Amino acid sequence: MNAKGSRSSSSEVLRRSLALWFPYLATDRLHIRKGLCAKPGKRPLVIAEKVRGALRLSAVDPQAGQCGLSVGLTLADARARIRDLEVAVADPVGDAEYLKKLALFCERYSPSIAVDAPDGLLLDITGCAHLFGGEERMRALVLSRLRGMGLDVRATIASRPDPARALVRFSQSAICPAGSDEKAVYGLPIAALSGVPGDTMLALSRAGLKTIGALAARPSRILAARFGQDLVTRLAITLGREASPLKPLRALPDIAVSRHFPEPLVQAEALEEILGQLIEEAATAMQARDLGGRRFEASLFRSDGMVTRLHVETGRPSREASSIRRLFRERLATLADPIDRGFGFDAIRLAVPIAAPLGAHQHGLDTKEARLEDSELDDLVDRLVVRFGREAVLKFEACDTHIPERAARRIAALMPPASRRGRGMTSAASCPAAWPQPEIDEPPRRPLQLFHPPQQVEAIAEVPDGPPRRFRWRRVLHEIVLAEGPERIAPEWWRTRDEPPPARDYYRVEDRDGHRFWMFRSGTYGQPGEPPRWFVHGVFV
Repeated sequence: MNAKGSRSSSSEVLRRSLALWFPYLATDRLHIRKGLCAKPGKRPLVIAEKVRGALRLSAVDPQAGQCGLSVGLTLADARARIRDLEVAVADPVGDAEYLKKLALFCERYSPSIAVDAPDGLLLDITGCAHLFGGEERMRALVLSRLRGMGLDVRATIASRPDPARALVRFSQSAICPAGSDEKAVYGLPIAALSGVPGDTMLALSRAGLKTIGALAARPSRILAARFGQDLVTRLAITLGREASPLKPLRALPDIAVSRHFPEPLVQAEALEEILGQLIEEAATAMQARDLGGRRFEASLFRSDGMVTRLHVETGRPSREASSIRRLFRERLATLADPIDRGFGFDAIRLAVPIAAPLGAHQHGLDTKEARLEDSELDDLVDRLVVRFGREAVLKFEACDTHIPERAARRIAALMPPASRRGRGMTSAASCPAAWPQPEIDEPPRRPLQLFHPPQQVEAIAEVPDGPPRRFRWRRVLHEIVLAEGPERIAPEWWRTRDEPPPARDYYRVEDRDGHRFWMFRSGTYGQPGEPPRWFVHGVFV
């Protein structure tokens, strides 16, 4: 399954959405955590939170609902009705995190999932249902798995997300045929309109407009004049007349391929073989689109709902299946804890979250050896990153500045060039820049390694701007026999709010013993203020 290419290949793809609603999410989460889901005789559970100085019920479980308790009731009244009542404190943050975990669990059914807070999920299942035997079997499978986890859940499939959301919460519809979204939501109450303020709902009810159909029968200009344009927009979206795109919890990958198993996969050898097949499929899909992957993600969906993710990166776009498989083997070998297979995996997905253009290469006879060396170096960097981590393997990047200590910076070895990272960089020097190329048969203009900070020395020089004649560094006196310069470097005054430092005059010098130094004078003789100072900034090898 190609999660992105299949969507953009045709503008006439039939869109389908699956809406999930967990009406008792907060209480179900507590029951699952305590292991009380299947225990008979459990006490009714309610969740309370403080509202305007009073404790009120924010959620009730089905058993408490059957006893007449409802959201908004004071805790004192609830305890007066049911003496043996279990009360928990509201935890909206924990509920939101649990809903995100459910969204990650449902990634085995679709790569595009949006959280419909506080108690729902929206899945874009376009092109996914056939993998599970059709929409009916897919819906039944999703409900079976989630209910098996102890959750009360409802599911509805429609053409667009918002009609599916309205139907799953306010009707008993299971599958809405394509093109019938508007007709299906006509009989729903106006409460099915999401995002409409409560005072607007009250005004609509008082006006006798109690269903979406009654509201849709009114002219749009009259509704906009009386209740605002936002109501008209929300009505059109709920009816399915206008599209409201999902905001996926995780960005859609450029390429995604997957395998689903009727029985959980347990053997490690079979797991590696299936992953290799997915890598081959992804490589074929990338070749068809002239792409190469920079980042690869393998998601292993365990039968109990846990998801294990393995990531590898490459320094250059790649679609060589053998190299990618080797990186995943390295990743598995470097895990601190081996993968817990539990009762097995029922789905595996390989995604390419980051890809870049990569065309076919025709190696010439004169450059084949050089390109082979570059490829081997890139492969070595990739393996080191997998083994030691992304931040442990660094490289230097040239920056567009004439200040020596700012001319390069260390970045992650797998970070793409700055020209492809976009704007918004915050470093002291702007990037990218090309590395200076040394002249043929000429010594380098600057040392490869600089002292940080430059080391101050005692020097005797010609006044006012001559090179040093001798200097003492590390208790050793150096007599200068050759000097070249000066190379004046002015400070970048626009990068500092304080008074900029004085200009520097750099010299390449050589002493009687043949040692070569790169020195500079900070300041100029005869100028007011502090006298000039001399520094050694580097040594030529």
